[in-house]
Amino acid sequence: MSSLKTRIVWSYLLLIVLVVCVLGGLFLTLIWNYYYGSAQSSVKQRALYALTQHSRSLSSLKVHDQADYMLQYMAESDVRLQLLDSNGKVAVDSDGFAEEISYATPDVKAAMDGANGSWQGEDPFFNERVTSVTIPIYNEARVVSMLRYSASVERIDAMVRKLTQMTAATGAAVILLFLGLSLWMTQRIVRPIQELTRAARYMADGDWTRRAVKRSNDEIGQLAETFNVMVVELNKREKLKNDFISSISHELRTPLTSIKGWSETLKGSESAGDEETALGLNIISRETDRLTGLVEDLLDFSKLSAGSIELHPELLDLNGPVKEMVHQLAVREEQTGVKMFATLWKSPILIRGDANRLKQVIINLVDNAFKFTPSGGTIRIATTVNPEGENRCAILTVADTGGGISLEDLPHVTEKFYKANTGHGGSGLGLAICKEIAELHGGTLAIDSERGAGTIVTMTLPIQTEIG
Repeated sequence: MSSLKTRIVWSYLLLIVLVVCVLGGLFLTLIWNYYYGSAQSSVKQRALYALTQHSRSLSSLKVHDQADYMLQYMAESDVRLQLLDSNGKVAVDSDGFAEEISYATPDVKAAMDGANGSWQGEDPFFNERVTSVTIPIYNEARVVSMLRYSASVERIDAMVRKLTQMTAATGAAVILLFLGLSLWMTQRIVRPIQELTRAARYMADGDWTRRAVKRSNDEIGQLAETFNVMVVELNKREKLKNDFISSISHELRTPLTSIKGWSETLKGSESAGDEETALGLNIISRETDRLTGLVEDLLDFSKLSAGSIELHPELLDLNGPVKEMVHQLAVREEQTGVKMFATLWKSPILIRGDANRLKQVIINLVDNAFKFTPSGGTIRIATTVNPEGENRCAILTVADTGGGISLEDLPHVTEKFYKANTGHGGSGLGLAICKEIAELHGGTLAIDSERGAGTIVTMTLPIQTEIG
């Protein structure tokens, strides 16, 4: 599998090669047309000028006399001038020689047909590259001879060859330069990704201290920053998980130790009195209730996390489960020295909800209030209705005069496994489960608290109608 770096470099390289080839081809085409076109145009202009000046004199002479006339009046030093008969055979050239030479090049064939012909290529008899122009000479509408002007283009060939080499060298240098730049740019792009990959591998191996280095403010830098934020959050969740495991282990071990200890005491003490037996059985019952609560919290959390919790909604009066739970929990007033007061709405508040799940929320909220409120404090439970038009809703409020929650802990107390540093036990799931149940009913759960000023927990639920 090719790496991202290789693919990017190849993409840049192919693009640059294509651009250099196209631009180089256009440049060489312009050079070719300029030099060779200029040479051919110059020769053609000379030929046409000569035809204009001498055509009348040449047309009235025979080929032999035309040769003498050409040598005397038309010979030039920098071009080769040849007089050809109507069949393309050389009668004489500007050097004064008449070799046994016959031309059949395209320019000569065009002149035989009565047109001015141009051609560029290697002269078949002098073995040099030339550009040539051949013009016909008429005598009474008949081609009697032809003048062929030709000039060597070897110097032009050398110049064009040199320019081609320079263009190729420049193109190669540009390609190498852009190749180096693409490698540098690709390294800048790929390096942060490689660092992210290494950091992720270290994390997979259990090293959570690794961080990605943010080298820029572009998308890669934002990715590195997001990765680091993710690592921080994962660290927090890992710490919460470890704290939860440690806490729940302690919470499970304490009642188990008490149950086992008292079981052994009652089993081995045949003379134990009724008072000691009652005390032991009371402790066993209480610690068993603690274990049951912890296990139920874990089961509820598991169901909520899996999205498999099922509600059995029915039309009910919110005051009903609240009144029932207040009576059930009233026994804790004597145990804790905390007074509990309930104020219920004057008329039934009809909602559609699962009575057992709502009782679970009320028990959790009131249990927390008892747990964090010192002796002599109060807990107030109230139900009411929000009277605002379309936003009417049922409201359950549990307020205590306990120690409150610090501003640092308040935003997190409804998170799973989160436990404020209060010195009290628990699974850290109670409020998270309450919030989930409230939201499953289409409602909300809000907590307002301040250290030393008590806590107010408010649950709102959609109201169906109000009777009375």
